[in-house]
Amino acid sequence: MKKMLYWILAIIILLPLAGLAYLQLPKFGAAAAGERLAAIQQAANYRDGEFTNEIATPLFTTDKGFLQILFENMSAKPERLRPEHVLPAEHPDIKQFAADQDLFVWLGHSSFYLQLGGKKLLLDPVFSDDAAPVPFVNRPFAGSNIFTAADFPTLDALLISHDHWDHLDYPSVMALKPKVNQVITGLGIGASFEAWGFDQRKIHSGNWNSEYDLGDGVKVYLVPARHYSGRSLSRRQTLWAGFVVESPNYRLYFSGDSGYGPHFEELKQRFGEFDMVALDSGQYDDRWANIHMTPEQAVKAATELNTKAYFPEHIGKFALAKHAWDEPFKRAKAASEGKAFQLVTPLIGQPVALRTLPSQQFSDWWQNAR
Repeated sequence: MKKMLYWILAIIILLPLAGLAYLQLPKFGAAAAGERLAAIQQAANYRDGEFTNEIATPLFTTDKGFLQILFENMSAKPERLRPEHVLPAEHPDIKQFAADQDLFVWLGHSSFYLQLGGKKLLLDPVFSDDAAPVPFVNRPFAGSNIFTAADFPTLDALLISHDHWDHLDYPSVMALKPKVNQVITGLGIGASFEAWGFDQRKIHSGNWNSEYDLGDGVKVYLVPARHYSGRSLSRRQTLWAGFVVESPNYRLYFSGDSGYGPHFEELKQRFGEFDMVALDSGQYDDRWANIHMTPEQAVKAATELNTKAYFPEHIGKFALAKHAWDEPFKRAKAASEGKAFQLVTPLIGQPVALRTLPSQQFSDWWQNAR
């Protein structure tokens, strides 16, 4: 009996220590210090020790706490959370794209390759089989994870919207490191890139409304989003954002993770019309209604943004919420009927040329991928 008590005591002591040791792995990133911390503390949207949204944004919208919601998610077994078959996809030779082509390629979820005005950009690349802090928790759908860092040319910029695991993937950015000319991301995240060995001169970690000139008339703007951040136990110590990317010929917007809010109307007032907007349209749940949009909310935002084309993102690769995997596609299509913009739903890997976007047709491919 005494021996068993010793074993129980040892486990009680060692488990927290093992957990703390695990949190020290490089993939968890690093906290800002020195000049990076000073820049955070001077930011107007950093209050009482954390970043804040433009409007009040409680993480949960029910009376249930984090542990209860976590237990519900782990125990729930909804139908059709993942596709039963391998998803259709294309795997073009991206390195062979003509440099003067203005196009983008959806890589699944919120990852995009973008060529604009001769510049090559990669947004929120996730090529790993585990978009989570521990293995086997958040696996990609079969057929959705077909790209690797080796598929991409030298990048003028790597854009990271925030530090959640399904947007900032440590193995992917480390594999891309030799190809990245500069990193553009929110305040606080630059500390992780510096800890991971990226040249600090190439890391641009800014606040909302920061502007970055890539040359040849191509600019990147960090813009507000309605969300939160955190890779381990702490939250809101780094900034979350969306991106406006514009050239002399096109203006695109990538929302990153974002709930619905007044920032869409504000972006229209600031930038005018958009040629294409990619909006958070999945992983929604009534229990966290503030931090992700339903497809209907995304369609409303697309209308407010005065866009020519709407791309539903944050879908098609991971199951982070308990809706059917293809539900966002169906709801986005239904909500977009009769709207002034075009609904853009390519296959993963299918190149979309901006010049021909208004006339390019897209199939309801998810109907045959059940």
